Amino acid sequence: MTAPRLPREVNRAFDALPAPIGRRLLQVRELIFATAAAHDGVGNLTETLKWGEPAYLTDETGSGSTIRLGRLKDSDQAAILFNCKTTLVDTFRERFPDRFEYRQTRALLLPVAGKLPERELAVCLSLALTYHLDRRGKKAR
Repeated sequence: MTAPRLPREVNRAFDALPAPIGRRLLQVRELIFATAAAHDGVGNLTETLKWGEPAYLTDETGSGSTIRLGRLKDSDQAAILFNCKTTLVDTFRERFPDRFEYRQTRALLLPVAGKLPERELAVCLSLALTYHLDRRGKKAR
């Protein structure tokens, strides 16, 4: 599945990023949509802006936690941002301790050059897109 056409305001947000970061995050965007499409419980994503950054929400099903794409002020890397009140970044750190750089409980950082680590990143994105499904399942047990 290819990602849908970029909404105008989201396209502007990507264009406002330094070109290498914007290109990397557009690759991540494609992977977000492909990962969502691979899960029955995720449904259609809402693509919008949150705090001026591209954001991906599971509004249709409520299955996941919001994923934002941007950069951190003190970094030249692309940033994938998650709700800091979740356990997502801690889980990523446990699964892939040496694969990514992390910032506290809110960000996974990616170098702008080189091959995108799609397999590992798809696991992280899948965990975010199904975060509430996983938690509901644990509560029901």
